[in-house]
Amino acid sequence: MSLANWHHRCSSVAGRRPCCIVKGRIFAVIIALFFIAALRAMAGEVVEIRLRGRYFSEPATVQITVAVEPDAANRVLRVEADGDRLYRSTELTLQGETDKRLHSVEFKNLPAGAYELRAEVFSAADHVRGMATQELLVSGVGGR
Repeated sequence: MSLANWHHRCSSVAGRRPCCIVKGRIFAVIIALFFIAALRAMAGEVVEIRLRGRYFSEPATVQITVAVEPDAANRVLRVEADGDRLYRSTELTLQGETDKRLHSVEFKNLPAGAYELRAEVFSAADHVRGMATQELLVSGVGGR
């Protein structure tokens, strides 16, 4: 059977051939994958770090915007800068589902080094509801 003959048989109107059934199943799987991806995108994350740049000069002032999906269980937002030579953190009280979505935090005078930024949202029972991390590098005399 030649390739042209196979294609003609597969696209024949006379009836559904096994190869047409396979094509239909592949199409259905592709549609299902797109649907799942769309649902995941709409679900969103509980917390997200938004940072302008990842490289700063010493002494760095880093402005961090943290997006928190409003929810009745949200009570505390903790933002941390965990570095080689320095650890800083701050906590903000959240008002649940009535709170704003975007929160700003600023860490001043960060010395040179590599940092991991962490944002965690806690419930009233002190359970972590969501966490986001992002890397940050401050260059200068004391760092890399």
